[in-house]
Amino acid sequence: MIEPYRFTTGTTPLLVSCPHVGTHIPVEIAARMTPAAHDLADTDWHIERLYDFARDLGASMLVATHSRYVVDLNRPPDGSILYAGANNTELCPTTRFDLKPVYRDGEAPGDAEIADRVQRYWRPYHDRLAAELKALKTRFGYALLWDAHSIASMVPRFHPTKLWDLNLGSADGTSAAKPLIEAASAICRSANPYTAAIDGRFKGGHITRAYGRPADGVHAIQLELSQATYMEEAPPYRWRDDLADGVRPTLRRLIETMLAFRP
Repeated sequence: MIEPYRFTTGTTPLLVSCPHVGTHIPVEIAARMTPAAHDLADTDWHIERLYDFARDLGASMLVATHSRYVVDLNRPPDGSILYAGANNTELCPTTRFDLKPVYRDGEAPGDAEIADRVQRYWRPYHDRLAAELKALKTRFGYALLWDAHSIASMVPRFHPTKLWDLNLGSADGTSAAKPLIEAASAICRSANPYTAAIDGRFKGGHITRAYGRPADGVHAIQLELSQATYMEEAPPYRWRDDLADGVRPTLRRLIETMLAFRP
């Protein structure tokens, strides 16, 4: 059995969460999926590799092993809507971002199966996430959370035109202290040649909103990074050193800014 996550302990108040990098699908679930679903198009490809420098800087790392098609770790466990008035994906997605079906006819999970997946895969990740933030706060007096994501540069379901390269989310300025959000925003806006949006289409998902409580000493920020900045966006979704080497200095500056923050 594959564990729901991999965890590496760091030496600083920062935890980097990678909830959508997983690619494993249990065989009993995979057998019910469509051929289109099996290429895992909506994975946050290579994000763990892209942020591997964060371990050297002392960050703890929490990395999901299972695909978001099994259960989306960045959605509320009750399946409630994150973005009112917009097109939303589900807790257990039944369609890909391009609206192709994930399951064969009549094979989508029902309520009981969804609840079981929450207990098997969603809950362990979040229990570990919550426990680590609590431990960091106990040790340092505060905790920092960077929720690392990526997405295809063109997803008409979510945005009619090409997405910005750097999509910083702080739940409209509520998930972290204002000086930290401003410092991270300034880095994104000045990161030529990349484009940036602050609390735009992606304001932060469930993880950012649920755990970012600056009044309680936990500061969370999400970055949704365009995959065009570091990889090939068509199957087999290859990593591109020439592209990644361009964007990684900006990512490093963002992580260093988190580490330099003192509440």
